[in-house]
Amino acid sequence: MGEFDSIRPYADHEVPAVLARLLSDDTFLGALTRFRFPRLAGPFGWLLKPLIAHRLRSETAGITSVDALQARIEPYIDRTVERATDGISFSGIEQLKAGTPYLFLANHRDIVMDPAFVNYAVFHAKLPTPRIAIGDNLLQRPFVSDLMRLNKSFIVHRSVAGRREKLAAFQLLSAYINHSIREEGQSIWIAQAEGRAKDGDDRTDSAILKMFHMSRKDEPFAEALAALNLIPVSISYEYDPCDQAKAHELQIRASTGSYEKAPGEDDASIALGITGYKGRVHVHFGEPVRTGFEDAKQLAALMDQRILGGYRLFPVHLLAYAQWDERDTELQVPSAEQLFPAAEVAAARTEWQRRLDACPAEQRPWLIRQYATPVRNQYRVKAGLPL
Repeated sequence: MGEFDSIRPYADHEVPAVLARLLSDDTFLGALTRFRFPRLAGPFGWLLKPLIAHRLRSETAGITSVDALQARIEPYIDRTVERATDGISFSGIEQLKAGTPYLFLANHRDIVMDPAFVNYAVFHAKLPTPRIAIGDNLLQRPFVSDLMRLNKSFIVHRSVAGRREKLAAFQLLSAYINHSIREEGQSIWIAQAEGRAKDGDDRTDSAILKMFHMSRKDEPFAEALAALNLIPVSISYEYDPCDQAKAHELQIRASTGSYEKAPGEDDASIALGITGYKGRVHVHFGEPVRTGFEDAKQLAALMDQRILGGYRLFPVHLLAYAQWDERDTELQVPSAEQLFPAAEVAAARTEWQRRLDACPAEQRPWLIRQYATPVRNQYRVKAGLPL
C-alpha cells in the first residue's frame, strides 16, 4: 500500500474496475434515476435503473484513463453550465503556463460547482485539470467516494477525532499536496477555508496555509509556499441557488447558537447547487503569489486582498448593499445605476425583489448580507483599509 492510498484520487489503471463497480451499485443507479427522472423513479425505478446502467456501460466502454473519462463527460458538464447559468466568463487564465503545476486557492460558495467551474476553465484552456480537495463529510456513501476520486478528487479527513489523529491527517494531507505539485507536477484545487462562506464573507484560514508547510518544516515558510505556485482564485456567482437555505441556517445559528443539518441536507445542497439558476458566473485567476509574506498570517492577508480584489460584482450585489443596515459609512460605494446599464439594473432589481419576497422576514437580513458583504470587502481592499 502506498503512502497516500487512503486519500489520493484513482490512478488510470484503476478506472475500469471502479467504473464496473459503480455500474453494478444499486444505490448509485437509484440516485442517478431519481436525479434524471424524478417523477418516474418511484413507480418505474425497477425498469429505469437497468436501462441507465446499460447506457452508461455503452458511454464508458473503452475508457481506461482519468483524462479519457473527463473528456467523455465534458459535454455533459458544458450542458449543465449552459442550462443553469446565463454564461460563464474568465479572466487571468492566459497567464497559466502549460507544464507548470499550481496550487489554486479559491473562495468557496458551492460544494461541487466551485471546483467544477475552475476545471471547466482549465480544461477549455487545454491545460491539465487540477486534483480537487474534498472533505470526507461529503463522502458518506461508497459510490460518492468512487465518483469523486475518479474525477481527480482527494480526501481531506475532517471527521477524525482526537488531537493526535487530526495532526496525522493534516501531516499526510500536507505531504500529499507537496508531493503532487513538487514531485508529480499535478495542480491542486482547495478552498481558502473549511466550509462554504455562507454569509458571503470570503476569508483565508491561515491554518490551511500552515498545513501546506507541515511536511516541509526543514524549509522556511516563505520558501516552501513559494514553491507551490499559489494562485488566488475568485469565483463570483450573480445569484446563489442555495441563498435561501443559507439565510435559513444563518438565522437559526444567530438566534440559537447552533444549527443541526437534517438528513440528506448536503445531498440537497449539492443537487440545487448543480442545477439551480446562477445568472452569470465569473472566475478570475490571480497572478502567482510567491513573495510579499514571511508567515501564514501575512500570506492569509495577501490572499484575501487578491481574492476579494478579483471578485466580480454584479448589479444585485450593489442593490443588496444599498439595503444593508451594516454597510460601511467610511466607504465611497457607487450605486448599481452608476456602474451598470439601466436595463441590466432593472432586470437585477426584479430578480432580487423576487428573492426577497420568497424569503421569510426574519431571514431577509441574512439574505441581504450574503450579497452585500462582497461589496464591502472589495471596496475596503480598494481603499487600502483593513478587512
